[in-house]
Amino acid sequence: MIRLLRMIEQSRPQAVLPFHETPRPHEIASVIRRPPVNLASSVAEYLDWRGFAVDPVTRSILRRTVELSARVRTISGLARNLYLSRRALGRRFLKSRIPVPSHWLQISRILRATIKLQNSDGTLFNVACSLGYPDGFSLSNQMQRLCGLRPLEVRDLAGWEWVFETWIQREAEMGSIAPAVLNSRPSIAVERRSREGTEDRADRTRAATV
Repeated sequence: MIRLLRMIEQSRPQAVLPFHETPRPHEIASVIRRPPVNLASSVAEYLDWRGFAVDPVTRSILRRTVELSARVRTISGLARNLYLSRRALGRRFLKSRIPVPSHWLQISRILRATIKLQNSDGTLFNVACSLGYPDGFSLSNQMQRLCGLRPLEVRDLAGWEWVFETWIQREAEMGSIAPAVLNSRPSIAVERRSREGTEDRADRTRAATV
């Protein structure tokens, strides 16, 4: 039983579904993709589950950044709403060995776009404009720059967590997140890329032998 409970904790289940012999994939996906009641709380919970080690004040600032991303577009606006100077905010994040404030604000806005893309049939242009981007091209470029993903890929993923974890891993690979900040919990994004890489190599091997 203890082992089972640990497995449940490690897998971070999104919901408990009633038993069905043949559950439909799109029904399961719709449950996983459903918008969180409070994105800031969900991101904070994900960081806790991920083992993200920062001090309580910084953790509170990160949560507030996600909250403010619904209406704040710039770092100046973020700092003003946090009652901090841009320099003080940047120093705190640097001392905590985590990505710069602008990246946290940008990924928070991208997560909001991800949730809309995954839970509606709205066009990229409409989703982008509803979140304060000038057009879909700007949103697409920001997704690609921060996460290495395009909106079409994001729309097909099961949940905003994939996008967030992909961003965390990219920042860690660039040295923007210190190893000590991240727990030893395996990354779902790394596992996914590794699995896809293995499948690609297997496909190339099969093609070469045909």
